Amino acid sequence: MWKQFLTKLPKKSSASGKGDPGSGSSPGRNDAGNGGTIQRTSSCPGAGPARPVSSVKRMSSAVFPSSVVAGIEPLVSFKDVPNGEKQNLFVSKVSLCCVVFDFSDPNKNSAEKDFKRQALLDLMDYVDSASSRFTETMVAACCRMFTINLFRVFPPNYLSGSSGCGEGEEEEPMFDPAWPHLHLVYDLLLKFIGSSSLDTKVGKKYFDHTFIVKLLELFDSEDPRERDCLKTILHRIYGKFMVHRPFIRKAVTNIFYHFVFETDCHNGIAELLEVFGSVISGFALPLKEEHKIFLWRVLIPLHKPKSVGLYLQQLTYCVTQFVEKEPKLASSVILGLLRYWPITNSQKEVMFLSEIEEVLEATNSVEFQKCMVPLFRRIAQCINSSHFQVAERALFMCNNDHIISLVAQNRQAIMPIVTPALEENIQSHWNVSVLNLTTNVKKMLSEMDEELFSACLATHKEAEEMRALLEGKRRLAWELLESAAAFQPVTGNTAVLVSR
Repeated sequence: MWKQFLTKLPKKSSASGKGDPGSGSSPGRNDAGNGGTIQRTSSCPGAGPARPVSSVKRMSSAVFPSSVVAGIEPLVSFKDVPNGEKQNLFVSKVSLCCVVFDFSDPNKNSAEKDFKRQALLDLMDYVDSASSRFTETMVAACCRMFTINLFRVFPPNYLSGSSGCGEGEEEEPMFDPAWPHLHLVYDLLLKFIGSSSLDTKVGKKYFDHTFIVKLLELFDSEDPRERDCLKTILHRIYGKFMVHRPFIRKAVTNIFYHFVFETDCHNGIAELLEVFGSVISGFALPLKEEHKIFLWRVLIPLHKPKSVGLYLQQLTYCVTQFVEKEPKLASSVILGLLRYWPITNSQKEVMFLSEIEEVLEATNSVEFQKCMVPLFRRIAQCINSSHFQVAERALFMCNNDHIISLVAQNRQAIMPIVTPALEENIQSHWNVSVLNLTTNVKKMLSEMDEELFSACLATHKEAEEMRALLEGKRRLAWELLESAAAFQPVTGNTAVLVSR
């Protein structure tokens, strides 16, 4: 089998390190400029400098690390070797997978890519069926292989409207041509970390802080399939290695800080928030101060970027998890949302109103009273918005039974704020749908407390009459000033009033 395989390999040999520009390349990068030959990877166990040997040995060394050639043939199936040799075969197959291919040309090294793919599938089957503990050598070899295959630098993004850098929801995602092998490596990583054969004490030494930071950097990938895999793997690491949990939370928090306050550009915010949604749901009560600070300094400011619509669903889930766990946080959350309320972006206003409604559903009356006045002042402004979607969304909040019950309990403070906005809509709003909704809300408030509602209407009418009177007096005063100034002679530096 080995001889048959060697006949399929490229005839160009790179055994000698002299004059080979690719022999010193870093293990985590694809060699696109070496004419299709695959270089040895120094990160694999036992990989040493190439030296001239026999022609067969030189050809095999150009394709696989020396440890693979010297050890058990990695193309053999696990079922064809005795149990005592399976661990060595596992390491040999892992070393074979350390070779990185150039996937920009699908026809380049197709045979070798197939061998690597089969090796990855064999490794996954072995991990699934493993009955004994993985040795430290096996764990170290796997960690190196994952590092070589997965950790890479993404090319710069020249698209100004990319998925994570603005509101370009319609932009097509970028798909990595190496995904046919990358997804197998990700699947193997997921199975390996989740396997009961991986000793946590050994695993935490190799899946350490450096590995976690490199893994988090991959969340900026433009390939949504890769981000989805990373999301599952990060959650598995968080659950497996408890000692790394504080570091993971801190590292992800730094990513959020960098996104909100510096770059405003990241592709994986939604996936990271989805992981943290599960993490937050597992927080013990009472909440630690560290977790509350994460809410105030990270989750609330995450409403500021203009691309919030791309991850609002996950962000809202995280925020509501905090409120459900500790209802006392509701008023501070609502006041925080009001602080970051969009003024010139109507679509974001609609999103904020939706999130406010979800938070209010988990808010009790005591916390509601702490923020109801500034909240309903903002809602009243939204009701009067000339953008009909904003006005509709604000009026639709009155269909929520829990919100109506909170309004009914505090109608003495809320009704004087909302009633003028409803009257202004009825008198001047251009949209028919908004007018109909306004009429319905006005009827509902009138039925809630007819006497109070009538008093609010009367107060609003008086205020309007007083405003009209003051406006008339102000206009008359200016007319008198203009008339008086017109008869004054212009002397020296006297200011001249130009009539309209």
